[in-house]
Amino acid sequence: MHTTPLAPIDMDAVFPQLRAFARTTIRLHPRKGSPSVEQSSVGGSLLWPANEPWPTCDGEVLDDHPAEAGVPLVPVLQLLADDVPELPFPEGSDVLQVLWCPFDHDPWSAPLPRLRWRRRSTIGPRLAAMPTPHEDAEAWYVPDACVVDPERVVEYPSYDLPHEVWSQIQEAARRVEADHGWEYDTDLAVASGIKVGGYPGWTQSPDWPVCMCGVRMEHLLTIATWEFSRGDERRWVPLEDRPAIIGWGFDSPDDHPWRSLQNPAGLMLGDAGGVYIFVCTSCPERPHDHRFDCS
Repeated sequence: MHTTPLAPIDMDAVFPQLRAFARTTIRLHPRKGSPSVEQSSVGGSLLWPANEPWPTCDGEVLDDHPAEAGVPLVPVLQLLADDVPELPFPEGSDVLQVLWCPFDHDPWSAPLPRLRWRRRSTIGPRLAAMPTPHEDAEAWYVPDACVVDPERVVEYPSYDLPHEVWSQIQEAARRVEADHGWEYDTDLAVASGIKVGGYPGWTQSPDWPVCMCGVRMEHLLTIATWEFSRGDERRWVPLEDRPAIIGWGFDSPDDHPWRSLQNPAGLMLGDAGGVYIFVCTSCPERPHDHRFDCS
């Protein structure tokens, strides 16, 4: 059980201009564990048909140097409709799987994700063991196996907030920070960590992909390096994890228990950035795209 603290204010009353922008995101709260193939997971084994070839990298170029063609993709995320029914599953599917190549790819020098939508009841015999990651794979692109604990949280846009709306709320935001110490961008807006839906936590200018059909894609997933960016965050550290902060500092040893809570999957995407995955829900086959973002 993981509980994100509520804001110390009534958001609707203090920021009525934000009501139309409120979205529910699902924080997955990954924690190291041993998930089975029948569970939602980060970095765990996947429900994979035994007779379906495992996907590999196509050898796209990075900085004019060929990537490793034929490298097996690594499991990043598996979500079951039982746990996250809010996902826009294509008709007849109830499993989402995300894999990526554990090498840098253009145009962002980041892993290249691929999606699979499945129906559990039609998978048949399952693959007994996932392929071993390539020996030269970037270790920080191969997530450790984690169980998940989905939690629904309401969030609001940061960089996606229209300038004219920000100008209307900035005085109220200053009052909240003065009275409570909570900053709009870091504590009240976009939730951190690996999550489903809601808003991307842009650190650069927003860059929403547009589908070939002409419709702007929707944010499906954020695969983030850190579950929380600092040990002193007022909002996004779950209440149950706060005792682990005791004694932690930026110079604390790597084996301090806080480290495994801040980065349970062992990822490092650029400078502690994230990969945002988008889908077009107007197209029944759910075409997808991605963006990489870090400070």
